[in-house]
Amino acid sequence: MINTRKENPYWTPSRKGFITNYPNFQHWKKMDASAVSGGQSTPLNIYLHTPFCAQRCSYCYYRVISDGRRDEMQNYVDALCKEIEVAADHFDLASRPVRSIYFGGGTPTLLTPANLEQVTAAVHKHLNVSSDVEYTVEGEPVTMTEKKAKALQELGVNRISMGVQSLSDEIIKLSNRQDTQAKVLRAIEFARNTGAVVNIDLMSGLAGETADSWKYSVDKALETGVESITVYKMEVYTNTQYYKDLRTNSIVLPTDEEELKFMQYALDKFEETNYKPWSFFTFTKDGGSHNHVHAPSIWSGEDVYCFGASAFGRMGNHLFQNTNDVDKYIETVNSGNVPINRGHYMTSLDKMIRDIVMGLKLVKLDLKVFRERHGFALDKICAATLENLKSEGFLTIEDEVMTLTQKGMLHGDYVGKSLGGYLADFY
Repeated sequence: MINTRKENPYWTPSRKGFITNYPNFQHWKKMDASAVSGGQSTPLNIYLHTPFCAQRCSYCYYRVISDGRRDEMQNYVDALCKEIEVAADHFDLASRPVRSIYFGGGTPTLLTPANLEQVTAAVHKHLNVSSDVEYTVEGEPVTMTEKKAKALQELGVNRISMGVQSLSDEIIKLSNRQDTQAKVLRAIEFARNTGAVVNIDLMSGLAGETADSWKYSVDKALETGVESITVYKMEVYTNTQYYKDLRTNSIVLPTDEEELKFMQYALDKFEETNYKPWSFFTFTKDGGSHNHVHAPSIWSGEDVYCFGASAFGRMGNHLFQNTNDVDKYIETVNSGNVPINRGHYMTSLDKMIRDIVMGLKLVKLDLKVFRERHGFALDKICAATLENLKSEGFLTIEDEVMTLTQKGMLHGDYVGKSLGGYLADFY
């Protein structure tokens, strides 16, 4: 084996570069539904997507529609329900038990209760959904009214995830959000009253953030008593208002060193208050019973079928994504066709690396399971790399289980990228 540590960029500890998929989209090619194989009998996870938002946050880089009219939303919802019908028939999805449903965006809670009911009904009509399925809906506090919360409860939503980002009014304003601390706390109360598990997202490194404002947000989030708290690192992309504001010196962002201290404070507070990590960025109250089902199932290698414009998923060895053009998406599904327009067929090496970089988001990686699945002993192939990571305090290995330390969690995907990068270079 060749030790590529000095030449390998993955060997630079950093919280930057959060991995959302592997292989990266730049490796995906033009592909339609005929190239994607179904016919599995294993459990299936479902993702539903809406591109509509009540606001466009200054840090947001997603393709969202922040000025959608009600008729536009209704047309999209009709198309989404049609896609569920068409794709379920094309891939015989009803033969597979659904483990989890995740409705994301965008902002699903911007849709009307009738829209949400329509989508939920289509899912139950065309897919194999049990009564105890995990059903998660994302929401923005500004759209979480008491009426909307009750509608979610009636639809069987048992997990609500809200993008809070900050509980400091000053920081919220600099992010071009319509929320205020008062609105956020009221929305959290509405969500908690449904009986669902409630997760709130915080974002470290927002414009204007200081040690004091960050501590205030973390402490206030813990005071709400929500079952789950997620902390994402803010990253600047060229298609955001933050990027434009930085070029004109209109805002000041925390340095990487400051942001690292912010996250360290959060980790310490979560440990102090017994919020346990099920991923390196999500922590649940007392651990265990409040852990998410959807993301861990996917990161562990299960299939996820995605519905909606731009949504991406996995079926067996195929990764795939729907067209991100909303008009084209609606036209395609209304014509009775599956709107997949690009994808990637994973090689054995792709699947190995994917299991590492995505699996390590869950803090632990079972080396025995990896060996049985892929036929390779990761601790032998990457012995030198693992020894370096252990000696530098990023992970431990005990009883054939690799576990990220607090330092490993603090640096996000660093361990996964280091091991995945080594395998990619070696093979």
